[in-house]
Amino acid sequence: MEFVKVARANSVHGAEISAYTNDHTAKSYIYLISGVHGDEPEGVYVLDKLFAWLKTQNISTPFMVIPALNQDGLSAKTRVNANGVDLNRNWPSKDWSAHFTQDRYRPGLIALSEPENKFLHELFIKFNPSFIFSFHSWQRMLNHNAKALVNAEFIYKYNDYPPAADVGYPTPGSLGSYVDDVLGCGIITYELPVVTSELSLEEIWRENEIALQNYFLHFK
Repeated sequence: MEFVKVARANSVHGAEISAYTNDHTAKSYIYLISGVHGDEPEGVYVLDKLFAWLKTQNISTPFMVIPALNQDGLSAKTRVNANGVDLNRNWPSKDWSAHFTQDRYRPGLIALSEPENKFLHELFIKFNPSFIFSFHSWQRMLNHNAKALVNAEFIYKYNDYPPAADVGYPTPGSLGSYVDDVLGCGIITYELPVVTSELSLEEIWRENEIALQNYFLHFK
């Protein structure tokens, strides 16, 4: 499968953010996104491995891949972007609020204020999403909306990551909330474990390799 760069934008500090697709003319796309939070390298690594594998496959599914959304945060190893905004609290969902109690959850002065999210928002408009995977790291969990329950249950059979409709606390302005309020497609916020002295990035990928490969080869 051949992927080409279909769009690019600049971060706050001018780093390139890129999106790749294997089909310019599809009616809808499966989005694969990582690096929303710059202190979560686990998702970036897993998507990098998945992306490399997809390139070796002959799958007709149209994909849109954003390997690293928060380039400045990744460089600085911070959750927030260079403006100090949590990109996963900056979406114009019905529950967006300018209120925050911790700097790590700063939502920005207005919703969709950040160039990284503006870039992704424009992609959604131009390339309609049919399903979204957003790779994060916290603890093993497949946080899904109602439309993605069966998808999460399929993956769970291979990696034992529990499906969860709720993470246990409010997430106003999150991509998941925006998807439910505006886009109306399925989404899995794919939470991975955090690297420790006893768990490497490669081991995290191995936990998920068969699950993700089987999903894209066989899930219907």
